[in-house]
Amino acid sequence: MTNDSQVHNTTTTVAAISIATTSRINAPPIMAPAEKPEKFAGIDFKRWQQKMFFYLTTLCFQRFTFEEALAVPEGTSDQERFVIVESWKHSDFLCRNYILSGIQDDLYNVYSGTKATKEL
Repeated sequence: MTNDSQVHNTTTTVAAISIATTSRINAPPIMAPAEKPEKFAGIDFKRWQQKMFFYLTTLCFQRFTFEEALAVPEGTSDQERFVIVESWKHSDFLCRNYILSGIQDDLYNVYSGTKATKEL
């Protein structure tokens, strides 16, 4: 009886390891963030803009450059509403500061007062 129990446990363990290994092998590869673009100094804006947009895309922040803040659906609890709004604000803050960190200091002083990434 011990022999059957050991075989069952071994089979279960092998199956679990096999599933876990297969899941890792078949999982889509995680995209590493692109190299951060050089700071924009006022020359070749379109090229810098394209590089910055690609960089933000690899970080999953590109949508903040063109979307307005999310409208919270009716019937959402206050707690859920708070989480949604704060999550949006935090991500927009990160995106805005990634862009601001990609421009020269004299331009930073001009644009640092913007409130939202889309405005920037």
